[in-house]
Amino acid sequence: MISKFLSKLKSILFKSAVTSETPLKKEKKVAKSAKTKTKTKTKTKAANSKKNIETLTTLPGVGAKSAKALYEAGFKTTKAVIAADEKDLLAVSGVGINLVKKLKSLSS
Repeated sequence: MISKFLSKLKSILFKSAVTSETPLKKEKKVAKSAKTKTKTKTKTKAANSKKNIETLTTLPGVGAKSAKALYEAGFKTTKAVIAADEKDLLAVSGVGINLVKKLKSLSS
């Protein structure tokens, strides 16, 4: 009885209609929308990483494997690879001295 009175009082004071949804139903809706957004962000990130890896393969001497290794090491763009220090590039697995020489010839 008191809860009905309080809900009517709230609706009058805040000029909002009393919803028939329980808080649990609202939480489920919020959780579903959050999952959908997370899946979309994950798909977008995966698509962006594929594009970035493909872009890295445009560098001379960089194939799919070395492009993926460079991307995972933090070199997301071709400019980042070209501007990188030789020691940093050599620290990436799958990147050898010959590839570093080819990349450094681009910057000069």
